[in-house]
Amino acid sequence: MKIKIVSVGKIKENYLKTGINEYKTRINPYCKIEEIELKDEPVLSDTPAEIEKAKNLEGERILKAVKDDRVVIALDLNKEEMDSIQFSSYLYTNLEKGGGNITFVIGGSYGLSDSVKERVDDSLSLSKLTYLHTMTRLILLEQIYRAFKIHNNEVYHK
Repeated sequence: MKIKIVSVGKIKENYLKTGINEYKTRINPYCKIEEIELKDEPVLSDTPAEIEKAKNLEGERILKAVKDDRVVIALDLNKEEMDSIQFSSYLYTNLEKGGGNITFVIGGSYGLSDSVKERVDDSLSLSKLTYLHTMTRLILLEQIYRAFKIHNNEVYHK
């Protein structure tokens, strides 16, 4: 099994790098994690046109990274939330659909382009709270690890 995480923006903070590496190590006995970090596009002004331009350029990079992937799921603040047990079931269902492979997409600061939203197979929200997009990767990895533990009836803190 392999889970790919395509995300816009490079992780710069050491505490996030440490946490991400910790959860990748914990997940390793269950499946392989591949991370693809894409360049985030600078936004010169907060005008709608500049934001849309940046999202579209980031979207082109995302689409190249997920081109042939069978199951692609975007993280989107405005989509359905689930609890950890539901997410575990959801993860395994989509791994089966994807022949053991699944790709998660994390957009940049301003979200995902319309072209990416059209390409993905599904979208979900980790929370109604807003997180830094770089922090989202750590939270997603923790939930993936938790999902494996739940699925295998293994102990993990509640």
